[in-house]
Amino acid sequence: MSRGIEDIGNGVPGRPSDDSQMSAACWKGSDLDDSGRGWQISWPPDAVESLLQLCSIVDFQDPDALASGMTLSSLRSGSGSSHVSDHYVELAQMVAHVRTALITGLGFVVATGFPTNEVGYRHAAKSFALFSALVGSLRSQNAQGHLLGHVRDVGADIRDPKNRIYQTNRRQTFHTDSTDAVGLMCINTALEGGRSMLVSVEAVYEEFKRRRPELAAPLFSPIATDRRGEVPEGERPWFEIPVLSWFEQHLTVLYQRQYIDSAQRFPEAPPTSKTTVEALDLFDEIMNEPDMHFAMDFERGDMQFVHNHSLLHDRTEFVDHENPAQRRHLLRTWMSLPGDRPLPACFKQRYGTIEIGARGGIRTPGADLCLPIDPNGC
Repeated sequence: MSRGIEDIGNGVPGRPSDDSQMSAACWKGSDLDDSGRGWQISWPPDAVESLLQLCSIVDFQDPDALASGMTLSSLRSGSGSSHVSDHYVELAQMVAHVRTALITGLGFVVATGFPTNEVGYRHAAKSFALFSALVGSLRSQNAQGHLLGHVRDVGADIRDPKNRIYQTNRRQTFHTDSTDAVGLMCINTALEGGRSMLVSVEAVYEEFKRRRPELAAPLFSPIATDRRGEVPEGERPWFEIPVLSWFEQHLTVLYQRQYIDSAQRFPEAPPTSKTTVEALDLFDEIMNEPDMHFAMDFERGDMQFVHNHSLLHDRTEFVDHENPAQRRHLLRTWMSLPGDRPLPACFKQRYGTIEIGARGGIRTPGADLCLPIDPNGC
């Protein structure tokens, strides 16, 4: 048994197999309802009105405020009642519902019906950023310090180790982001493809143990993962965190297979053994089985929120529109959630700190936080 891996019986590390120990985030895609029951909510008109009114008083040129945590009560008390709707209760319920779904629920939720066409792009983008900041403090997503990301095909060459897959139209493969939760808002859909896919790490690991329990240990051992050129001061160009961590009664995942593979470009990085590669291959195989993951199509105005510690997410390859104004465009936020699970100390390598509500994101020397409403940057 590798150091730091808890043996919970039968020589298998990690999660108990007793169903009573499973969380609500242990599900198979075949178990979920395509109609949205249990994972979809609609935007009430009063909540939309309150959010738009709050956007009119928030200084989006002050990214530090968005990254330090916002509450509805503080925004309302600092605004004056003449500017903010009394219907904020509906918005508060939306915030609480999303946070609960992420931390103790299925691990994801989709909020539908935001009137993007009616309010226009800039108001929609600000509304999404502010709502995300109410759910959890916003975190930087890249070396430029962006608190609002733009997921588009910009023709990036994925063979360049400094580029990231979301900058292409290629399938991403199942992965997690370096923060507690990720939010996406659909501005435009692709001509074809670009489906969102989610999978539960608990369900995947249960199936993994059933098939090959003797291969489980490498998943709980530190493995080199490429930072793709986004290197914090004083750190190496890769980090070493296990794919799976069993900590404080939670099974937590951190995974990006392409970046594990590309970390091997560094001569000093620990090599991945044949056994580890075999374990990763099986992990990928199980996630990609149709009954394991859940797929959905976005519609304009949809907001999806996903918990990175309990779920992995993916996107299918897509074909885009010829007209640049119609091309697939998603907005993205990364959030640190108050009340979320504790993380093991090794996550400091990637998250900077493991302080709940203030962890995660990418910070590099000389990068200032900004919130680029314009897709071309701040």
